[in-house]
Amino acid sequence: MSDDRSGNDSGDKSWIEKIAQAFAGEPRNRDDLVDILRIARQNEVIDSDVLGIIEGAMNVGDMQAREIMVPRPQMVVIKVDQPFNEILSLIIKSAHSRYPVIGESADEVLGILLAKDLLPQLLKSNPEEIDLQSILRPATLVPESKRVNVLLRDFREKRNHMAVVIDEYGGVAGLVTIEDVLEQIVGEIEDEYDEDHDAFIRKIADNDFIVKALTPIEDFNETFKTEFSDEEFDTIGGIILQQLGHLPSRNEVATIERCEFKVINADNRQIHLLRMRLLEEEVEEAELVQ
Repeated sequence: MSDDRSGNDSGDKSWIEKIAQAFAGEPRNRDDLVDILRIARQNEVIDSDVLGIIEGAMNVGDMQAREIMVPRPQMVVIKVDQPFNEILSLIIKSAHSRYPVIGESADEVLGILLAKDLLPQLLKSNPEEIDLQSILRPATLVPESKRVNVLLRDFREKRNHMAVVIDEYGGVAGLVTIEDVLEQIVGEIEDEYDEDHDAFIRKIADNDFIVKALTPIEDFNETFKTEFSDEEFDTIGGIILQQLGHLPSRNEVATIERCEFKVINADNRQIHLLRMRLLEEEVEEAELVQ
């Protein structure tokens, strides 16, 4: 019995000594803190999922709204003078719960329409007489440079779920939701209503794309007319790992052929999301695989 206790004490001491050594002089920076957390993971004090969430929560402090927003061309918006049947059709098709409502231009955001606020209006004898502006919620506007951790705090304090992102000239750059923020912490959140959950490649602007690391190399080559080999790896994430020679951190950049990849979401286990820019000055517009 005494020998067993001695063995356990020795194991406990090794763990305690590691923690004590890591905390010696207190953590001086984030890397020190991450080292402590990874020791805890190795000693099964926390699991990989918990470590990933903690690291994700730490990373959002360095991120800005522009990095996680839905870009303007992909926003689903409602025009204030749009016929009711068109509005209803759009809501049914997109299955979102909130919609920016615009005036004469896309930069004139009048407010946010909640789908649930529109439901009582269906009981009216003539839905076309609905005064859309009377049921709009105020729109929250945030600059592109707003820190994501501050944005999350604002969402919680104001019980808000969506913000319109404004560029330096006051124009609409995109929109961001509380789900977009949470995905940076816990990973991608998908549900049965996400129609584009299988869309590996999303265009942001000319020659600028968001690419999931799990994008099959064959699909990537077909989309961008590249010739990446799929003999050793099946996905673009594997190609990036091979190029860098290590599991990259957020914002690391890898250039392969005419493609510049920037890591925008990764944890201690894998790469999740990349931003890819085509480097050629003149390149034919890539047609995304449907």
